[in-house]
Amino acid sequence: MAVAEGTSKRLDLPDAEWRRVSPKLIAVEFLSWGAILLIGVAVALFTALVWEWTWIWWPFAAFAIVTLITAIFIPRRVRAIGYQLRADDLLFRRGIMWQRFVAVPYGRMQLVDINRGPLSRAFGLADLKFVTASASTGVVIYGLPEAEAEGLRDHLVAVAESRRTGL
Repeated sequence: MAVAEGTSKRLDLPDAEWRRVSPKLIAVEFLSWGAILLIGVAVALFTALVWEWTWIWWPFAAFAIVTLITAIFIPRRVRAIGYQLRADDLLFRRGIMWQRFVAVPYGRMQLVDINRGPLSRAFGLADLKFVTASASTGVVIYGLPEAEAEGLRDHLVAVAESRRTGL
């Protein structure tokens, strides 16, 4: 199919099923946002009591409302994260209102990294990060089960090595 000059061919999204991240990521996100809210309460309480700044409760109330609204969307946001292993690349998606689809060619992967924070480790989760030569294609898949993240890393490294040998 020829593409007319000045136009671009749209990325055809396959009908294959998307692999999702672990639902445990929802609990990790809730705990993280809860900790942020708790720190905000502590700061507001400290400033209200020590310096007698009673007006501090108004900005804190706005902060608390934004945090709670963000928390409401956590389950939907986590369900929107997915990836597909295709023949020539890994396709990643995320986002509800601002959706992002990134295709990372296997031959362009320079580094596949696994990160585990303390809270993620407690839930048996890991984050998988892909680094390419282009800064705009950096992808992090949060909330993968540790075994799946390690298996995916090993698979991607093997496929990337085989694709780079042909360059």
